[in-house]
Amino acid sequence: MRIHIQNPPEDPYFSVTEEQWRAALARNPDMTGLEVSFARDDAGFARALPETEVLLTWVRSLRQRFPVGALPVAAPKLKVIACTSAGVESAMPFDWLPDSVSLLNNRGTHADKAGEFGIMAILMLQTRMPAFADMQRRGEWKPLHSSTLKGERVVIVGMGSLGGGIARRAKQFGMHVIGVRNSAEPHPDCDETHPTSALDSVLPKASFLVLACPLTEQTRNLLSRERIARLPKGARLVNVARGAVWDQDAICDALESGHLEGCVTDVAVPEPLPADHRLWRTPGMVVTPHVSADDLARYNDHTLDILFANIRALREGRPLPNRIDPARGY
Repeated sequence: MRIHIQNPPEDPYFSVTEEQWRAALARNPDMTGLEVSFARDDAGFARALPETEVLLTWVRSLRQRFPVGALPVAAPKLKVIACTSAGVESAMPFDWLPDSVSLLNNRGTHADKAGEFGIMAILMLQTRMPAFADMQRRGEWKPLHSSTLKGERVVIVGMGSLGGGIARRAKQFGMHVIGVRNSAEPHPDCDETHPTSALDSVLPKASFLVLACPLTEQTRNLLSRERIARLPKGARLVNVARGAVWDQDAICDALESGHLEGCVTDVAVPEPLPADHRLWRTPGMVVTPHVSADDLARYNDHTLDILFANIRALREGRPLPNRIDPARGY
C-alpha cells in the first residue's frame, strides 16, 4: 500500500518525520507492506499523488489541492485522505470528495491534552485567576476568595474526545457533569446526558459551561446572545471548540456587564486574533492561541497510530473508525 505524507510547508512543530514513522511501525508490527513518501512542497505532492492510495495531510489545504471534479482523475488509486486534525470544517462543503475516497480525521488524539487544559481552565475560573490577572495589571491588591470544585455543575457541549477528556477530569474533582450531545445516550463520565435540543433547559444549571463541539452548520452560533442570557449570573465559560460556535461580541458584552464572571477561550474569530481586537481587552477574558489539544511530544505518534488503526480496518473490510460523514461534517 502506497502512503504519502504531505507536511505543511512551514511547521516546525507538527510535521511528521521519518523517525516518527519508523517508531509507529515498531508499535504496530502488523503494518507490513507499506511504502511511504514525504513532502512539504507542491512538487513533491504532484510526484507522489498518481500512485498514492492513502494520503496523510493538513486539512486546510484540501479544497485548494482538490477543486471540485479533480478527484478521482488526479489520484486514480486514492482510497483514503487522512487529516492531521479532528475538525474538518475548513474542507467543507465536501462537494470535491468523491464516494470512492474516505475522509478521516484523527479523533482520539486530543483527549488527554484537552482534558488537562479544560480542567486547568475550570480551576483558573473557579479560583478567579482572570480577575487576579486584571488586578495585577492595575497594581491592585484585593483578596478574592473561592471554594473547591466539588459539587459544582459543569455543562459540557460536545462529548467527543475533547469533551470526554474534560468530563473525565471534572469527575475526578467531584464536579456534577452534565453532557450535551446529539442524543441522550449515557456517557461514562457524565452524571446526566441530554440531547442538543434540550440545551435551553440545561443552560440555567451551569456554574460552568464548556464548549467542545465540532463546528458544523448546526453548531454555528450555538451559544447565541439569547442562550448566553439563560446562563445564571456569575457563570463561567471555557471554549475549546471553534470561535464561530458562540456569539463572540455577546460574550464580551456579558463579561463587561457582569452577567458572566470569567472566560477562557482557546479559539477566536478571526485566527490569528488581531492585536487591537476587543477580545484581548475584555475584563475576565483569558485568550490562548488555539493550543489546548496539541500535545507537542505525542501528537504525531497518536495520529500515526490512529491512521494505522484505520488501515487495519480497511484491510479487514471493517468500517473505518475515523471516517467523516460528509452530511454531518464530523
